[in-house]
Order: sequence, then C-alpha cells, then structure tokens
Amino acid sequence: MLEVLSADTGLVNLGTPYVERPAFRPATKFERRGERLGHRVLDLLFRRSD
Repeated sequence: MLEVLSADTGLVNLGTPYVERPAFRPATKFERRGERLGHRVLDLLFRRSD
C-alpha cells in the first residue's frame, strides 16, 4: 500500500513513512493481539495535496 499511495501525486504522506496509530482510530482486536505478541503496529497516514 505504501508504494501505491506514494505513487499518487494527489496524496502527501504524513509519516516517515509510517506513523504510530493515531488517537482518533481505535485499535482493532487483531492489532491488540499483535501488540500482546510483541509486534509493532504502524499506520499509513496520507492527506490530499493542495
């Protein structure tokens, strides 16, 4: 997904290239399980370019 979204010139990546889960997005059951197992959970965060 990073490759696809980064190729879109109408989008700007707000991460470097990833961000920690934003506070506005609740964690999923799958993510909580991964965190319990010691996995790092990261998000892609893009916005439309001006």
